[in-house]
Amino acid sequence: MCRIGETPEPDADRGTDAAFTALLEDSAEELYEQAPCGYLSTLMDGTIAKINATLLGWLGLDREDVVGRVRFADLLTVGGKLYHETHFAPLLRMRGELGGIALEMRAADGDRLPVLVSSAIKYGSAGEPLLIRTTVFDASDRRAYEGELLRRRQEAEQARAEAERERLRAEDALRQAEADRARLTEALAALQLSLVPASLPCVPGLESAVYYHTASPDRLGGDFYDLFPVDRDRWAFFLGDVCGKGPAAASLTSLTRYTLRAAALHDAEPAAALATLNTVLHEQYTAAGDPRYCTAVFGVIEAGPGPRDRTVRLASGGHPPALVLRSDGKAEFVPTPGGLLVGILPDAPFTTAETTLAPGDTLLLYTDGLTEARTGPTRTSLFGDDALHAFAADHAPAGPEEVITALTGLLKSFGDGLDDDTALLALGVPATHPTTTLATNR
Repeated sequence: MCRIGETPEPDADRGTDAAFTALLEDSAEELYEQAPCGYLSTLMDGTIAKINATLLGWLGLDREDVVGRVRFADLLTVGGKLYHETHFAPLLRMRGELGGIALEMRAADGDRLPVLVSSAIKYGSAGEPLLIRTTVFDASDRRAYEGELLRRRQEAEQARAEAERERLRAEDALRQAEADRARLTEALAALQLSLVPASLPCVPGLESAVYYHTASPDRLGGDFYDLFPVDRDRWAFFLGDVCGKGPAAASLTSLTRYTLRAAALHDAEPAAALATLNTVLHEQYTAAGDPRYCTAVFGVIEAGPGPRDRTVRLASGGHPPALVLRSDGKAEFVPTPGGLLVGILPDAPFTTAETTLAPGDTLLLYTDGLTEARTGPTRTSLFGDDALHAFAADHAPAGPEEVITALTGLLKSFGDGLDDDTALLALGVPATHPTTTLATNR
């Protein structure tokens, strides 16, 4: 060390430079492999072509078991994989890049790792997509921090609600405002009822039940459902959820319902009905610069192979899969692959799946308000598909009314964790005799 105004000794200067240079001698490969975040590159179909040691360590995986053998979506939880296929991947293809998307990855030991994912498509000189580059950041600490913020927010909301109640008791002038608000809520409730059937029709040889939960009485919801005859031997049904809330969502819901009804009368094939809806929504909104979309499941039910069996054909547009409670006490999802959000792209492929309902079987359709309800003491965990499957298996076999009654109780148990509109529709073949039961619950 030298004093101010003195010239440093040459040997000391050279020693400092050498030590500093040595610290920067990391190779590019070492910087990639040992980065403080995960890196991976995938082919356009999601197959992992390259992955760094950091991410492999987080997940407890070996490189030879992953590269060329596994797709990125296979590293996610069930809910994360569904979100990736129906939202993340389509939006990435449309925009070319996405940043800061919250997902959950599943480690080799079964643990869940909350992460923030950013992806960008690499294009060739001719503009063709070549591969997808993705960075993954460990969001465990952030999740805990968000949980603490949520608790603080709830405490603040409770304090604010108490102050509001005191203010209402103290100020007579607000009584009129509350009366006006009540009238507005009544008007919104009446309008909400006009967006869904007042009741479900009786279907010969079937039982049906429905439930609709509106998250807020002050805003119009965007969930919808319907059940109606296509011809003498077939009945069509659908259930879905439009983007947004309020009047704009109500307008989109109305257009969606009547388009699906009209499409079914022209061609009741589920994939064709969703394709027609996709064309209408894209031309009406997205092509006009105001992108709006929905998720939907459309199905047709008709006579099955047995005298009391019913054949169900389904197609999905970015919607959670239908769930069947079997008469033997089992429960299973009905996979509807290939469904994209309806209305985002001009040409969206939809695939029709098929299943058979035997006597005692019940088909359940639901919106994501059920699976995305927040549970636990801190309301930071989602109910999820696995918990829904387990709940259904515990209650099978059960008819439509029993299923809806059980799920209604489940929804109420979520309390303030149920912060989204939720629609449930159940159709089933009676176990003992071919009567038709109508249960409409709101």
